[in-house]
Amino acid sequence: MECPAPPRILIVDDEEAILETMTFTFADLYEVVTTTDARHALALFDEQGPFAVVITDQRMPNMTGVEFLSEVYTRHPDTVRIILTGFADSEATIQAINAGHVYAYINKPWEPVELKQVVKRAVEHNRLTIENRRLVETLQEGNVFLAGVMDRLDSGAIALDAEGVVQAANRPAREYLQVSGDPRGMCMGDLLKGRVFESVGATIERVLEQEGGSFDDIDLRLDDAVHRMRVSAQALEAPDGRHLGRVLFFKEISHEPLRRGFEEIVASVAQQEGDLRPRLAQATEELRSLADCVAATGVASPGMAQLSERVSRTQTAVQSWLDVDELMHREEYPDAQLLLDRMHVAAQRWPHAYELPDRVVDLGKQVEGYYESGENSQQRVL
Repeated sequence: MECPAPPRILIVDDEEAILETMTFTFADLYEVVTTTDARHALALFDEQGPFAVVITDQRMPNMTGVEFLSEVYTRHPDTVRIILTGFADSEATIQAINAGHVYAYINKPWEPVELKQVVKRAVEHNRLTIENRRLVETLQEGNVFLAGVMDRLDSGAIALDAEGVVQAANRPAREYLQVSGDPRGMCMGDLLKGRVFESVGATIERVLEQEGGSFDDIDLRLDDAVHRMRVSAQALEAPDGRHLGRVLFFKEISHEPLRRGFEEIVASVAQQEGDLRPRLAQATEELRSLADCVAATGVASPGMAQLSERVSRTQTAVQSWLDVDELMHREEYPDAQLLLDRMHVAAQRWPHAYELPDRVVDLGKQVEGYYESGENSQQRVL
């Protein structure tokens, strides 16, 4: 396992003797880079940086320590800045603190032990600064991913702290509440004022006050359509068991009564005994009527959209079975590949591919037999 590279420090002073002393002082702890020219030091940042710490004298030709550190702060703010001054340079010290944002200033002459301690703390300060930024960036990236997932949920979710203040709200929740801005920091009561949920605020408060998986169903008019909404709440606890608040969920359930009707139609077809064709013809009308009911709700929710698609796919399956059965009966030599393809598509469109009606299974066998032998009895199967 490789040892990590030692922290790098840059020392700027126009006196070679001081640079030699500094190098001797820190060579066993850090990688030391020195220069007698402040302008060259700025170039070194680009050529050899980054540096954890920079130490500079105040009085140098071409550029003062204050001017140099001000430039370093602008270009490389993470580098911790230390200035060396004489007692007569108090004004320069103040300027350095204000303009160069120095971490520390060292009076000449200095004590080597004291200087080592100051630089050690400065290096640690640099490490913590970089680590904190990394953690913040990681947290921010994590929040982006988390928000991306939460915003794609079908349910709205609002996290409230123990005082009832909103700490997070996903996109569906903001849309349900018709909130255009960021609701974080608002009390739930204030968030409901003047919005569609204000009329059911008492219901929401009751759900929040109840323990366990409490819920209540409410009707709301959104976008000129009446939505059936299930409001529920769950406790939010820290890993150590501390109560942090509640999570309020809003689930659009307008489609559920219609979904139950759809499942009843599918089940009645799948369980039909004997002749299936009359039941399929009836199911065709029932599915058409159900599709009209879905469209008439005017509710554009994920659940309603999914139900609409399932109804449409089931209509395709039922009609395909009726058509294949009719072609096998009416024509002596229908297109066998076309019949196979339609049976395959119908099986994929049926909501429960593993639960096909018995007569449909028999029809599939007859089509396969005709495809292999070319013999068609022209007998109805359904």
